[in-house]
Amino acid sequence: MVKIKIGSIGDLRPGESKVVETDSGIIALFNVEGKFFATPNACLHKGGSLGDGFLSGSIVTCPLHGWEFDVTTGENLTNPSRPTKSYNVIVEGSELFLEI
Repeated sequence: MVKIKIGSIGDLRPGESKVVETDSGIIALFNVEGKFFATPNACLHKGGSLGDGFLSGSIVTCPLHGWEFDVTTGENLTNPSRPTKSYNVIVEGSELFLEI
């Protein structure tokens, strides 16, 4: 298990998302009601940026073609046979770490 610093809790308000570049790849970081979640940034459909998508509750909608994912689990609501990864985000003090 590896921990990678990806930001701080002040970087995202609840309901916000952003794209974070790491040495391990580009991820989408989400704040769902004060809890942090991460997925790969690229949508499995056409590679749209999930970090730039529309977040409603725990569901992010890809800005390109509307595929929807639950960021807490990686479940694909549009095409259930193609879930994405959901990474564990660890909060230590005010810092956020991606666990891979």
